Amino acid sequence: MPHRHASIEIGLNAVIVSVAGGMPQIVHVEEPEKDMADSLPFGPFDPLHHRTFEIGLRAWVENQTALRLGYIEQLYTFGDRGRHRVSGDEGPHVVSVGYLALTRQTPDSEETLSRHHSAWRSWYDYFPWEDWRAGRPDLLDTDMLPALKSWAEEPPAEGEPPRALARSERVRLAFGTGGTDWDEERALERFELLYEAGLVAEAKRDGRPAALKRDEIPPFGISMEFDHRRVLATAISRLRGKLKYRPVIFELMPSAFTLTDLQNSVEAISGRHLHKQNFRRLVENADLVEPTGATSTATGGRPAALFRFKHQLLSERPAPGLRVGGR
Repeated sequence: MPHRHASIEIGLNAVIVSVAGGMPQIVHVEEPEKDMADSLPFGPFDPLHHRTFEIGLRAWVENQTALRLGYIEQLYTFGDRGRHRVSGDEGPHVVSVGYLALTRQTPDSEETLSRHHSAWRSWYDYFPWEDWRAGRPDLLDTDMLPALKSWAEEPPAEGEPPRALARSERVRLAFGTGGTDWDEERALERFELLYEAGLVAEAKRDGRPAALKRDEIPPFGISMEFDHRRVLATAISRLRGKLKYRPVIFELMPSAFTLTDLQNSVEAISGRHLHKQNFRRLVENADLVEPTGATSTATGGRPAALFRFKHQLLSERPAPGLRVGGR
């Protein structure tokens, strides 16, 4: 039998994050004429023109979006066979290196994005259960947790690999049930449990068995092509954790901002409502910002003091972050 050589393509997926209108927004690609779900921006790695993955990423993102990326971090290499669901699974094997990239929206980015079938969209459209700013999301208790409970009570499927923790224990830790606190950093764990239980559209598309009859499963967020919602969940978990020990939030802020603007941005990313006075005390104790001496009247009320990030902290302190959240 002749030996078959696998063909491999390397691509770069970018979770490009900004905060606008009080929402954490990502660039998504939508091509309805091809009957495709939303996807993350994707560009090929060209080793003839780009010395590193990051250089390649910055080049095609700027070309396709008119955005200049600030902080960039490699997330993970996503390479499971069949992840792009090629017909017959005989096409090139696509290995994608996922990146988290932070930026600020620009006036000309919308027009450039539209030319590439792209636009900004809140990441809570894909993960509505992750937004706790107005309180505990209703769908957790009305639909999601009952469905997960049914799944947890089922015997493991034949061939399912053994795990150190039972299904019910994994649900408890990921979703903060049974007296456990909700941990905003577990966004990826929550999505992977929903996928494993067959409770998201991606699982149905991939042929996984479901915890409930298909017509009983509510649409838990907007689905995405391939494994892109998993890539996005990875980015959300990473960024939420990063807030606590690196000043990445300031990559999403203008050069001058009010403390209310800063609080709104931190809340948008973390998915948590923060008490105003507690947040200001946190910022003051962290000594991350300094007043510019100017004020803003953008809200129409009393002038608000404008602040800027103290860049010298990057060389003075190993972990200058804002420790908000459940840890």
